[in-house]
Amino acid sequence: MFVDSHCHLNYAGLVEDQPAVLARARAAGVSAMLNISTRASEWDAVLATAEREDDVMASIGIHPHEADVHPDVETETLVARAEHPKVIGIGESGLDYYYDRSDRDRQRQSFRAHVAAARETGLPLIVHTRDAEDDTYAILSEEMEQGAYPALIHCFTASRDFADKVLALGLSISISGIVTFKNARDLQETARQIPADRLLIETDSPFLAPVPHRGRPCEPAYVADTARFLAQLRGEEVEHLAATTTANFYRLFSKARS
Repeated sequence: MFVDSHCHLNYAGLVEDQPAVLARARAAGVSAMLNISTRASEWDAVLATAEREDDVMASIGIHPHEADVHPDVETETLVARAEHPKVIGIGESGLDYYYDRSDRDRQRQSFRAHVAAARETGLPLIVHTRDAEDDTYAILSEEMEQGAYPALIHCFTASRDFADKVLALGLSISISGIVTFKNARDLQETARQIPADRLLIETDSPFLAPVPHRGRPCEPAYVADTARFLAQLRGEEVEHLAATTTANFYRLFSKARS
């Protein structure tokens, strides 16, 4: 059984046919899905899906693209909303200097507010980083010195050096369907080396459909395709990788066990 540790079930491309999307995921062996929020306006809908579906859980957070339009979402707001029994993670939050859709200072402020919420609640911080390795690592390490908190880098596409640094901080790493792409040689090499007890898998659906589904909206069922590719890459049986990544998910997102 697989866990999709990061999907957007309430995004266009999935929400229009959500019952069928969920049915296909379950038929593919997906036993749990973490439905990620990216802006305050979608929190209620994301939570409603988790309340309705036993195998769907939720996160509360503000994506770095949305940081400018959410200056009022501070640690206290995140902590209060995280009291919901189906909220098991904080985020996604982080830094995105590729698109720069929000001011970088505001991104950094929002990111630190999310770190503080993860520290206060004990829920894992779900980190988005793109073209911002140095600042992302600086904030993660500086904040870790202020007090430990659980976290993972989602949809990992960064360098091997960044992987080594965040692993040394105690973070986990989640691999998406990007690892199946032909031009992802560096990521594939990094994915081979991630310690087994720090590895998770995800779809980031409806984005980044893995081979052989390129060109279609991604959906949680496709996490099985990523898992098969990743298992072959690492020289493992897919059943072993499924069991390991599932155990890692429930160890990191410990609130999900209840």
